Amino acid sequence: MQRLRLAAVSDKLLDAYADDGMTLEQLTAFTVSNDYARQELVWEAVSRSHNKEPYHIRRQLTEGAVRASDRRARFVGIDIYEAAGGDVARDLFQHDDGGWLQDPALLDRLASEKLQVEAESLGGEGWKWIEIAIDFPYVHTAGLRCVMGETVDLTEEETAGLAALKAESALLEEQYSQSNEMPEEVDQRLGEIETAIAAFEARSLSYEPAEIARAGTFVSVDAEGRPRIERGFVRPEDEAPVEPVEGGAADAPETKGSEGALQLAVITIGGAPTGSRSDTETPEEDDAIRPLSDRLVTELTAHRTLALRDALANEQRVAFQAVLHALCLNGFYRYASSTCLEITAKRSAFSAQAPGLAETRSARAVGEANAGGAG
Repeated sequence: MQRLRLAAVSDKLLDAYADDGMTLEQLTAFTVSNDYARQELVWEAVSRSHNKEPYHIRRQLTEGAVRASDRRARFVGIDIYEAAGGDVARDLFQHDDGGWLQDPALLDRLASEKLQVEAESLGGEGWKWIEIAIDFPYVHTAGLRCVMGETVDLTEEETAGLAALKAESALLEEQYSQSNEMPEEVDQRLGEIETAIAAFEARSLSYEPAEIARAGTFVSVDAEGRPRIERGFVRPEDEAPVEPVEGGAADAPETKGSEGALQLAVITIGGAPTGSRSDTETPEEDDAIRPLSDRLVTELTAHRTLALRDALANEQRVAFQAVLHALCLNGFYRYASSTCLEITAKRSAFSAQAPGLAETRSARAVGEANAGGAG
């Protein structure tokens, strides 16, 4: 079968092999492509270079193709890709890890369509937005607030099923713990059990309806080709309005609006207040509290600032927490102003990054540390 595969090589290359112009290993490397013109172009370039190794020839022929181990190929499935008309180049002479998919554009389209179906299945959960991508950049959630959900309790039936899976896994591992090699069917079963247990442990969380209405979800593909769903992230512009502090504008005289809520209507022209009030407002009482002058507010602010500095200097524990709070606000939130300390922290963003950075050991360790701090 492998020798018959050599018939797919260009006659020009077969002649070069017959004339001892290339080795058999070099010739077999060209079988990964059925494109004669491409084969001849690569050989012409390789024959003039110092690197004539078979692996280099294969790399040149598969340049632009997608390996079958790619997350997109695993997510879509080779059978689905081939059914859609995609071609897969395979190497019959060496282990090729499933081959190379020759139509990246088709693969991307199929992956996007499948991701769209995954996203649509989440539509009934009520999220404000759902963003999809094959692979999001590392720290793509920077500047977003993560909504903390509560784990949904397992039903009695699910609890029993999980316990049965763990018992079966422990029994199989004990039975074959002394064996040099585990039977293929047992190894496959352990893999199925591990996947099922992971599904139980990764069950969805329960969120407050008000949070769902302003939060969104990221849908992507992980390194193993499985859907990766990250729920509950709130963008700064979608945050709920901040409640007025006591003693602020909320304490000013107000009148009832059309829905019975007390509000103060201000008429503006060109964005600037006119100084007039709506017809529904009651006249100002003579003994109402009048606003302080700007000069007096400035002087009082200076006194308060000095008093805070003195108090903070004598409370080291409070000072440490205040500085840490200010640094965390600037480090983890894009818009942070809930602190009186003029101290900032800079975040170093990645101007360029390799695909799959989020799946590296370092990225996972940082993510776990951040998640532990947030909890």
